[in-house]
Amino acid sequence: MRPARQPAGRFRFFPFRLRGGLGPVIGLVFVVLLFAVLGPAPFSSLYNAKTIVTQTVIVGIGALGMTFVIVSGGIDLSVGSLVALSTVVTAVALNALTGSGGAAGPAAPLLAALAGIAVCAACGFLSGLITARLRVVSFIVTLGMMQIARGLAKWLGREQTVMTPVNWLQKAMLVDPEPGWLLLAPGVWLMLGLLALVAVVLKYTVFGRHVFAIGSNAQTARLCGVNVPGRRIAVFALGGAFAGMAGVMQYANLTVGDPTAAAGMELDVIAAVVIGGGSLSGGEGSAAGSIVGALIMAVLRNGCNMLGAPNYVQEILIGAIIVCAVLIDRLRNPRTV
Repeated sequence: MRPARQPAGRFRFFPFRLRGGLGPVIGLVFVVLLFAVLGPAPFSSLYNAKTIVTQTVIVGIGALGMTFVIVSGGIDLSVGSLVALSTVVTAVALNALTGSGGAAGPAAPLLAALAGIAVCAACGFLSGLITARLRVVSFIVTLGMMQIARGLAKWLGREQTVMTPVNWLQKAMLVDPEPGWLLLAPGVWLMLGLLALVAVVLKYTVFGRHVFAIGSNAQTARLCGVNVPGRRIAVFALGGAFAGMAGVMQYANLTVGDPTAAAGMELDVIAAVVIGGGSLSGGEGSAAGSIVGALIMAVLRNGCNMLGAPNYVQEILIGAIIVCAVLIDRLRNPRTV
């Protein structure tokens, strides 16, 4: 049985709840102000703000699904590969529905997107089934699924990008949306809608409470009547479905199915949850915090690009932020030996 957490009130290093509440927001404001002062004038423009929010969509949606997994005490390393698989499945399904050289009707892109999401949800379900029923560590299971999903994507795409006819789904990630009254890209509105949904599920439903209970102490949750294996399977299936939705947005961004896309994205997704207040030990995390974490990374990358900083500087900064976030979590929640 995992030792009980030390009550937050006994630890006085932080005068208020930095990580779980104000911390990520303060970090986001600080990063924005830093680049507003140091960066060029275009950084502070409305168009660049819309660009940053749009660039957050793919990682943000993936992070919402990862929030369920991490809060439950698990980890999913297959997200990046599932995103790539979703782009390929969406493209292949769209081509199959429209026929050779045909025009994509209004229903075909939606059905193709649902196919991509369903395949990724099935992969997540399989990972959860092996983790919960065979009691294999989720790190190992999803590491294997990462390779399987990437291989499936390359097989379906015949190791090349999959071209598709022009369709309305390809407009989901336009910074200047069509129609203009949307103000933000359709993908941004999808992310915000999913944010509200996940926040409600985690905070106000029995399922959400069970997820937190399992992450805090799985054995206690089981003794309280929670179907721990069933909830874990559901959590990984949800994570897969959200990765599939992120993959659909990746397809919209690339306008093709790409089996090599999103390499390493699982690290960005996990980092977004951790930076946003999620604990890798389980039992802590929030939907809003995960989106804030994704925004912080998007602002960092955008600001560094405008300053002309090389990619390795961005990687060092994000890595340092992750280490600091985990360190704060360790300081706030020490485990008794």
